Amino acid sequence: MADDLNRVMLDRRKKLDGLRAAGINPFANGFVPDRSLAAVLTSPDAAEAPAMPDLLDDAPHVVVCGRVMAKNKMGKATFMRLRDGSVGVDPSGPQNLQIYLRKDVMDADDYVFWRREVDIGDIIGIRGPLFRTRTGELTVMVHHLELLTKSLRPLPDKHAGLTDVETRYRQRYVDLIMNPVARATFKIRSQIIAHIRRLLESRGFIEVETPMMHPIPGGATARPFETFHNALAVPLYLRVAPELYLKRLVVGGLERVFEVNRNFRNEGLSLKHNPEFTMLEFYQAYATYEDALELTEEMLSTLALALNAAEGREGETTRPYGDHVIDYKRPFARYTMRESLVALGGLTEEQAGDTSYLLSVIATRGPALPESTPYGKVLAEAFELLVEDTLIEPTFITGFPTEVSPLARRSESDPGYVDRFELFVGKMEIANAFSELNDPIDQRARFEAQVAQREGGDQEAMHLDADYIRALEYGMPPTAGEGVGIDRLAMLMANQQSIREVIFFPHMRPE
Repeated sequence: MADDLNRVMLDRRKKLDGLRAAGINPFANGFVPDRSLAAVLTSPDAAEAPAMPDLLDDAPHVVVCGRVMAKNKMGKATFMRLRDGSVGVDPSGPQNLQIYLRKDVMDADDYVFWRREVDIGDIIGIRGPLFRTRTGELTVMVHHLELLTKSLRPLPDKHAGLTDVETRYRQRYVDLIMNPVARATFKIRSQIIAHIRRLLESRGFIEVETPMMHPIPGGATARPFETFHNALAVPLYLRVAPELYLKRLVVGGLERVFEVNRNFRNEGLSLKHNPEFTMLEFYQAYATYEDALELTEEMLSTLALALNAAEGREGETTRPYGDHVIDYKRPFARYTMRESLVALGGLTEEQAGDTSYLLSVIATRGPALPESTPYGKVLAEAFELLVEDTLIEPTFITGFPTEVSPLARRSESDPGYVDRFELFVGKMEIANAFSELNDPIDQRARFEAQVAQREGGDQEAMHLDADYIRALEYGMPPTAGEGVGIDRLAMLMANQQSIREVIFFPHMRPE
């Protein structure tokens, strides 16, 4: 196999040298198409294209570019198929535009030359009239051809395609060339982000950018990546979350802000985790977590409607995900964490409130927790083990314990809990939101508790951010904030089971 590849590449290098010797630049620039291939396929010219007569002087002419995806020699004629970035995005739509080279139409020497020199994978520009073949396929009769980029490495076999998953992730550029599903997935991802931006901007939010390198890691309980700034001689951390900087902006009077950007967490790889991932975070002054819940429900339901409308399913709120069809119609299901243990986890009310019983259940499902573990942490662990994998349809979980929510506002009805929710869909946490803690004294105490946990060996516990406390001392209005995992949302909406399918270049082990 390697020998075959080497022979093909050697042959293409010889062609490259021959082109240069003939005065032809194999990496030319300056050829300008007058339309995309999709525009050709859907234009009025396509509808009016004549059947192929001997001459096509009166047929509409086009100037287009694309990559050669197939080549078929037939005596004195050659068919090729071109693809550009406008086609092949929808797996059920057109993938290519056919072009036709004829020896009696082109200059005879040019025809022989390009029939021989053009390989599958090359990028070419052509000019010529449109017509329809006997089978009715729209085709360009090539009057003029220019080589724009010589492909030195052959594409995968067109029938076998690129099927090795690891190769697809490592060589995403080949995956995108060969795989219409990959192109469709990333189109959906782009539509998701655009929809979210439009919705938030329509609500008066402004998009901002906050630092990617932090002197103190904060905003989430996660292990950071560390780096070092030589000029300042200080350690820095790639951000685990933008939360504390966004809330500083709320203190400064920017009362509705959002950011769509990368977070970095020094954690393992899985179907749901990548160390570098994209989050939406937004903050709204004079709002509560219940307002964020309503906005999130609207965000996902209108997103499903918009994606379905773009796919020709106007008014539908369901999207397939694996073996399930998930309905994003409002309202979504809602449970407190403790209620979910009873309604979905199979426990009784008494069992759900019994720390010892929950500890015994946890011990049968995974690593045992110390008996001294407070009820709040035990409750959260029991939820993860007994309930999380049952949450297929969109479900809000509220009633989070204070012990696992160091940045959230305490509930006024029960200070052992906080005003917080998480949204689960397809067995995944998609969003996390709460009424923000704006009491600097309480915040300092919780930071100090986190520092004690770090000193006890918890590398994911938070640091104490004195500047953030100083900002709170100036006064932050009552605020609701939320983070939404864009990659996981893309997994759901594009029906992909691995996060690597929705990230262009996921992290991989070294080759």
